[in-house]
Amino acid sequence: MRFPQVVNLTWFTLATGCLLVTPAVAQEPPATVSVPPAVVFAPAVIPNYVLGPDDMIAIKVLDSDEVSGASIRVDPSGNISLPLVGRLKAGGLTAEQLEKDLSTRLKTYVRDPVVAITVVEYRSQPVSVIGSVGQPGVVQLEGRKTLIEVLAKAGGLRSDAANTIKITRRADSGVIPLASAVNDPSGQFSVAEVSLNGIMQATHPEENILVLPNDVITVPRAALVYVVGEVKKQGGFILQERASISGLQALAMAEGFTVGAAPQSALIIRQTPDKGRVQIPTNLKEILQGKRGDVQLLPEDILFVPGNAAKNTLARIAQTAIQAATSATIYRGFY
Repeated sequence: MRFPQVVNLTWFTLATGCLLVTPAVAQEPPATVSVPPAVVFAPAVIPNYVLGPDDMIAIKVLDSDEVSGASIRVDPSGNISLPLVGRLKAGGLTAEQLEKDLSTRLKTYVRDPVVAITVVEYRSQPVSVIGSVGQPGVVQLEGRKTLIEVLAKAGGLRSDAANTIKITRRADSGVIPLASAVNDPSGQFSVAEVSLNGIMQATHPEENILVLPNDVITVPRAALVYVVGEVKKQGGFILQERASISGLQALAMAEGFTVGAAPQSALIIRQTPDKGRVQIPTNLKEILQGKRGDVQLLPEDILFVPGNAAKNTLARIAQTAIQAATSATIYRGFY
């Protein structure tokens, strides 16, 4: 009789929905966005995990207390050391293959040895996920995982994440199976870009590729434009896949003007490579009236809507009057 092999898999129940995120206000901390289930283009049966350095395994042998016992860490050379059998190669083998090898060696000491090996810690298949994700750092694959599954393990995308993700793979692991893949100048890495919209909208589901150990997944921050001043919702707004947005689109994202706004005196503040930060007068009032064409905001532009000094003064007088009347009413109520 043989112990059944225990396979320790971690499954993620991902929230169904669109990975595209809503614009974030600059003053609010970025939130974590859950990602939908991955489209897996691998065989239905997941192959057994291949052991490697720093993995930890638990070994149990029927009728052999000498070998059964505490968990054992695979050393940097991929070996383990056990009583009776001594040094044994574990790296590059599945748990099932190691069970067979250990059973063969134990036959000298144990009649019909029954061996069960369980992976306790997965540490030999690291993937680095950096950038705008919930928990940037090193993720262990623990078997075959697609790009979306790895992003989910890293805490999902933040609200300021860009749509385009970069994957970097060591040359000895092969070329990334994507049309966008190119070799870096050193020839040591394959680099490719993936459009998340293409995966989510099923226009390019094949881009949800399997991630390999030592891959680096980079999620850049999305380009933003900023709207400040006399608008109802100040902040930064994500361009997503667009190279620019119009002034009226940015104004709509900011939910329009406040009462004291002076749209005819608006400014676009733009950083230029030669002249530094420049101010571009923009008459939003005439644009809204159709008297002139709309303007385009580029990444990192700031649309500033100043206040109308006269209206602001009247508003402050009115507010003062209201406060005074309220105070007088409260005062009379006590006496």
